[in-house]
Amino acid sequence: GCAQKYIVKNYFYYYLFKFSAALGEEIFYITFLPFTYWNIDHSVSRRMIIIWSIVMYIGQVSKDILKWPRPLSPPVVKLEMRTDAEYGMPSTHAMAATAISFSFLIATMNQYKYPFELGLVAAFVFSTLVCLSRLYTGMHTVLDVIGGALISAVLLVLLYPAWDMIDHLLLTSPFCPLLSIVVPLVLCYNYPKLDYYSPTRGDTTTILGAAAGATVGFWLNNQYVARAYISENFQLGFPLITSKIVVVVLARFFVGIFVVLLTRQLMKSVVLGMLGYRYKFPIGDLEARRRLEVEVPYKFITYSSVGFSATVIVPLLHELLGLM
Repeated sequence: GCAQKYIVKNYFYYYLFKFSAALGEEIFYITFLPFTYWNIDHSVSRRMIIIWSIVMYIGQVSKDILKWPRPLSPPVVKLEMRTDAEYGMPSTHAMAATAISFSFLIATMNQYKYPFELGLVAAFVFSTLVCLSRLYTGMHTVLDVIGGALISAVLLVLLYPAWDMIDHLLLTSPFCPLLSIVVPLVLCYNYPKLDYYSPTRGDTTTILGAAAGATVGFWLNNQYVARAYISENFQLGFPLITSKIVVVVLARFFVGIFVVLLTRQLMKSVVLGMLGYRYKFPIGDLEARRRLEVEVPYKFITYSSVGFSATVIVPLLHELLGLM
């Protein structure tokens, strides 16, 4: 686990692909997916979150079932260390980038007026940059990246015919809140076991927890709250974006992100404190936090609270502040 020394000879590629790699990580998920919900369209956001969670779960589990190693170092230089403990095939960065970019394209192409070719190019460029970043940072082989992108593409094709049915059930079924919590928890507690610790289980719990909280929020909003945002508030390809619209969009985003990050920090502290008291370990004990009985509830509760906050608490706050 020691970082390698290296010399950067081309800063353009270095910063381009370091930034592109971040587009497949939590910092992107926690900003772009809520932004879509707050400022663009509820239905688009719902579809992206569901597709993202399914794709990522399958990708993470596939890593620990296939157990294909990452590229050897040397000869490659690895610019990241956290995910080095994970297996390589498939690249979940490639899977997430493909799933999010093309599900966004598919969900919006019939609802908004914009050149389809432009949307297709944007989705292709986005996913390609993320895929290439995994090669540049030395974290994946070409086969890992191609495999991840292809798996996402196949899942999109298979799930697309059921999009409307799944969305309808999530919004109307009385069993939705219960299943949204129970099913992800069962999947997290029955995650494939490894001989050593890997962050894949924790990352999977984070993803499923966030999706579970958001799904419960979708259901509650549909059952008890009038729709907070309508498509007309923000149109893709809108010819005249006024300063007022920009201010409102930015205000929604920054208020929402502040609440989401605050929720994450508060819930993390509270849940870890309770689990530390229950299992007799200090909060800073990293090894204890990696145990199944600690990692799964801590991350699931924390991120389901984040998902719920983003879909229920933040919209109510937006309405209270007059940002509708």
